Amino acid sequence: MSWNFRRAPGFFDVVAYTGTGSARTVDHNLGVAPELMIAKVRSGTTAAWGVYVSALGPTKNLELNSTSAEQNFGFNLWNSTAPTSTVFSVNNSPWTNSSGNNYIAYLFATLPGISKVGSYTGTGIGLDVDCGFTAGARFVMVKRTDSGPGSWYVWDATRGIVSGNDPYFRMESTDAEVTSYDYIDPINSGFRLTIAAPAAIDTSGGQYIFLAIA
Repeated sequence: MSWNFRRAPGFFDVVAYTGTGSARTVDHNLGVAPELMIAKVRSGTTAAWGVYVSALGPTKNLELNSTSAEQNFGFNLWNSTAPTSTVFSVNNSPWTNSSGNNYIAYLFATLPGISKVGSYTGTGIGLDVDCGFTAGARFVMVKRTDSGPGSWYVWDATRGIVSGNDPYFRMESTDAEVTSYDYIDPINSGFRLTIAAPAAIDTSGGQYIFLAIA
């Protein structure tokens, strides 16, 4: 299973850069301020994938390869500075800017009708997540941020986002897909969390972030 994202202004950009080991900015061509950034060293031994989400701010971060809740390493990863429409900031973390190492960064933003980077507060009894779409979401990634362990759940319409069971992967895991649960359902405006969803996806008062693509 694979997903392919094409670079497009306002939706998605890819940036390759070389670390300097000191605070700096990195140019990008997204055309708007990124709301979700995923960065990974390509030439060093650091295993972590550093994640910025606008809902958490630039002093916090997540790890794509971990179930950990939000962490306050963002002062090092993102230099405590929110990205702009032309640059994002990094400090001296080996996750994002170690001297001489090569990095790749994936940048996402909300483009009306196409993509939505957002957040929601769980209810524990199901929830409709409005992404501003008209024909539902074809890709959904959800992560709990305020408590761990919380996996990075991923669904897509190719394998099925339907009213019955929906296969999902967990981004931080090497496990096979799970096919025996109905945690989300389709709605035209985005996606619906079902009452069967676990705490990692929907619990009363829980805080979550998501990426949805129409």
